[in-house]
Amino acid sequence: MEAKNNKIETVLFDLDGTLINTMDLITLSFLHTLEIYFPDRHYTREEVQTFIGPPLSETFGRLNPGKEEEMITEYRKFNHANHDRLVTPYEGVTETLEQLHAEGRKMAIVTSKRRDTAIKGLELMDLTRFFPVIVSLDEVTKHKPDPEPLDIALEQLDAERSSAMMVGDSEHDILSGQNAGMLTAGVAWSIKGREHLAAYRPNIMLEKMPDLLDYINNG
Repeated sequence: MEAKNNKIETVLFDLDGTLINTMDLITLSFLHTLEIYFPDRHYTREEVQTFIGPPLSETFGRLNPGKEEEMITEYRKFNHANHDRLVTPYEGVTETLEQLHAEGRKMAIVTSKRRDTAIKGLELMDLTRFFPVIVSLDEVTKHKPDPEPLDIALEQLDAERSSAMMVGDSEHDILSGQNAGMLTAGVAWSIKGREHLAAYRPNIMLEKMPDLLDYINNG
C-alpha cells in the first residue's frame, strides 16, 4: 500500500538484508551452529531463513532452551571468522545514503545485532560516516517489533516520529515502525520474499534503494 508522503526528515534503517547483504553469512552461521547442536536434524537453507529477524537469544532459546548462550557463542565465532568474505553490498545503497546525507536528512541504524558486529559491517561497506546514531541489541530492553529501539534512535537524533520513516527487510521492521507511529518502507529484496513483506502493509515497497529518494522527494 502506498500512502501519501508527508515531509520525511528522518530515516531509520535496519542493517542486515536492508543496507548490506549478509544473508549468506547469516544463513551459513545458522546452519553451522544447528549442525553442531542438532546433528541428526538436517535444517535446510529455507528453514533457517525463517529465523532471520529476531535476536539470536529468542531464536535459539525457542529451539534449545537453556543452551541459547552456548549456541550464540558458536554462531558468532563462525560469523565473525567469515564476515568479510561473505558480506557484499546492495546496488544503489551508497549513492542513496550520500544523497540523503547531502539533503540534510537525519539517519540512524536500528538493528537487532550487537553493536560491535553492526559496526564491523558498516565499516566493511564504508557506511559508518552516514550514521551518527546506531541502536543495537546492546542498547535496548525490548526488541523490534516493539517501538522502543526506534524511539531511542529518534531521541538521540532529536527527531520527530511524525516526519520519520523506518526502512527494513523484515516484518519486525515494518511492525516496529507502525507501532512507533511512523511511515514504513519494505525492501523487495527481502530474503523472506516481496509478497511476505507486502502482507504487513508497508507504506511503500522499494524495488531498489534509490526508489527511496523518489518517494521522499516526489511522493
